[in-house]
Amino acid sequence: MTETVKSARVAAGRTMLSKVPEITVWFWIIKILCTTVGESFADWINMTLGVGLELTSLIFTVVLVVVLAVQLSLRRYVPFVYWLTVVVLSVTGTLYTDILTDNLGVPLAVSTTVFAGTLAVVFGIWWASQRTLSIHSIKTTPRELFYWLAILVTFALGTASGDWILELTGWSPGISVLLPAGLIVAVFAGWRMGGNAVLAFWLAYILTRPLGASLGDWLGFPTDQQGLGLGVAVTSIIFLTAILGTVIYLSVSRADTITASNSTTAAPVTSKKRERRVLVFYGIVAAVTVALLVWASAQPHSVAAASEGEGPATTVTLVPGTSATAKFPASDVTTFRTITADALAMIQAGDEAGATARIADLEKTWDDAQPALQPLDDTGWTFIDGQIDTVLTTLRASAPDTAAETQSLTTLLDTLK
Repeated sequence: MTETVKSARVAAGRTMLSKVPEITVWFWIIKILCTTVGESFADWINMTLGVGLELTSLIFTVVLVVVLAVQLSLRRYVPFVYWLTVVVLSVTGTLYTDILTDNLGVPLAVSTTVFAGTLAVVFGIWWASQRTLSIHSIKTTPRELFYWLAILVTFALGTASGDWILELTGWSPGISVLLPAGLIVAVFAGWRMGGNAVLAFWLAYILTRPLGASLGDWLGFPTDQQGLGLGVAVTSIIFLTAILGTVIYLSVSRADTITASNSTTAAPVTSKKRERRVLVFYGIVAAVTVALLVWASAQPHSVAAASEGEGPATTVTLVPGTSATAKFPASDVTTFRTITADALAMIQAGDEAGATARIADLEKTWDDAQPALQPLDDTGWTFIDGQIDTVLTTLRASAPDTAAETQSLTTLLDTLK
């Protein structure tokens, strides 16, 4: 009897008040805000400040460990700590995907598949050990650890799948916002029709990642890249301010704190039959989405490739025997070629810093000439623009690879000749 009482007390001591917010409209608003600022803030530190992808990833991994330790030490939901953890997880998950793509050259299709499989494994182990995936059950440390691990993987998966879709379709940031937004509406409609609430939550959670990232790109990209031109710094400030204001409101009002009176979110009446019908509905939505992506990928377009902080790099294939510079003024081509040759000579001489500084001149000169050159030959301009983006990526890598730098510069120089 004594042992039974003691065990009950230990179990009670390990059980906490809910560590997550109630799922209200506030939850989804601030989730999208966190996702957007995570994308733009990472770009700002990585590219604008020149910290580099690997060092930025290391910094945020350390920050994540610290913030997560604080979150785990709490016994109840605290808005500021919880949403700070979400922001850091958003940035970190994005950076991990970018390392795979940019530094290790893993195709986005592969990373999307790997992260999807990883998420399935996390959910499988979570269910096998806890018999629930509901976030309303996050009242023990093991469940909370599963919860945060799942969220980290959803951010990585959302980043990879979102970038893969851009690569397939070549859509502009403004257009790319519409797909995840439409899918979220479909998930919400399925939930209202009586679909499984836990499934709907995690589907929507994954989709908010590409939605927030596309929104951030749309606001931050220059107008010549079909963005609104606010820049990553201004975008980060706007969304950080919005997050802070929302968190302050929630901390004071406790509108999203789960209590005995609101411990379950009002949901439509459901049944196994309705859930099966909604699964069929989700299947139809998925099929239509795949058909749309297949159609979009077959249309003539530039192939988008993620380039942190600089908008999507683009590449096209030229007709054999066609010169990319044929329609451009010889004086401009000579200027680009001179700068490229200078940078290549510096790399071969071991002057990494000099080459990096010199290539910045090429970036500025090329961007300044875009309004005059692109209308003359959009295909030629896009072809060269893709090669310049490759040069910028290799020379600005946190761990420079001389062979890759030489190859990218030589390729560009051959094109300019």
